[in-house]
Amino acid sequence: MTDAANARPSQATLDCLTQLIGFDTTSRNSNLALIEWAADRLESAGATLRYDYNAERSKANLFASFGNGPGGVVLSGHTDVVPVDGQAWTSDPFAAQIRDGRLYGRGACDMKAFIGVVLAQAQRFGTAKLREPLHVALSYDEEVGCLGVPGLIAAMKDAGLTPSGCIVGEPTGMRVIAAHKGGRIYRCHVRGCAAHSSLTPKGLNAIEYASRIISRIQDLAEEEESHGERIDGFDVPFSTISTNTIEGGNGRNIIPADCEFYFEYRFLPGVSPDRFIDALKHYVDGTVLPKMRARNRLAEVSFECVGNIPALDASEADEIHRLAMALLGDGHGRGGKVAYGTEASFFQNAGVPAIVCGPGSIDQAHKADEYVSLDQLYQCERFIGNLIERVSMT
Repeated sequence: MTDAANARPSQATLDCLTQLIGFDTTSRNSNLALIEWAADRLESAGATLRYDYNAERSKANLFASFGNGPGGVVLSGHTDVVPVDGQAWTSDPFAAQIRDGRLYGRGACDMKAFIGVVLAQAQRFGTAKLREPLHVALSYDEEVGCLGVPGLIAAMKDAGLTPSGCIVGEPTGMRVIAAHKGGRIYRCHVRGCAAHSSLTPKGLNAIEYASRIISRIQDLAEEEESHGERIDGFDVPFSTISTNTIEGGNGRNIIPADCEFYFEYRFLPGVSPDRFIDALKHYVDGTVLPKMRARNRLAEVSFECVGNIPALDASEADEIHRLAMALLGDGHGRGGKVAYGTEASFFQNAGVPAIVCGPGSIDQAHKADEYVSLDQLYQCERFIGNLIERVSMT
């Protein structure tokens, strides 16, 4: 821990983070106002900018480079945040507030804190005599399935950029994370047949058949917990499966023709994600659909993958891991493994070794009164400052 008297971050960091929180970049919204503000700050410091837009051009990734040539380190963060709907905040979630040694606001830890620290150092990036490039990568739609980062990485490759490592600043308490679970999100749509509820045999209840599939998902989850592979170091050491939202029916006296639900599974590194969905489809094709079609030949069950995050299983021998440990200095150990997914695995799969290290705690993410401690911001400032010194010419 740092000395409490010296743990306050710079005003530049606080100002940047306050500005970032002020942009409502909930994933359903555009992030362009934030990207334009960040781009102005980075370009004025001397960065070369590259943009990658979504199909509607309502959202953008930004890749900013200080220095030229091969190699270099990417400092990566996502700009979107989760909704505040239905949460009981004690202050405006989009107006940063400091109290009791903490800075509160939506995205304060997940993950505008890291971005704020990085942007506050932009002038130092621009004036440093760099031996290798420093890159800043800002993505969109991470919170809804890492939808933006594939385009960002493709644009990076198209530009001929070959970074030697990437640091993704998700909240880890400023510990170096080298492994995390992968994740897939599926939409399942069950199509039955509507009827008046007094004529139940003439209908085909989509909700009831969806419940059979959901029950099988729970069975698979319990089997995995009891007999599945385990890896020590994860807070949940086995792969997990859960149904998280469901919607169906349009009247209390109507047999529902449609039901749709979303489920996800988070799988350990080395575990094939296909075996979960394959097992579920086998059950549906062999048990559920035959029963449905015996009553109505038009019955359908469909699955659509709407989110796919690879697992991260980096080596502690990677240069980026050893660099991050050196930047943290004495008293900061390895952070082990985490259950949540990040964009680090996308960089890793693209040939850019990656780790996760950023200020704040994942325990505070996605909650009302989300916060990051000022001490964590200070530690992150030291981390980025040490990086600048490490990659600068002496």
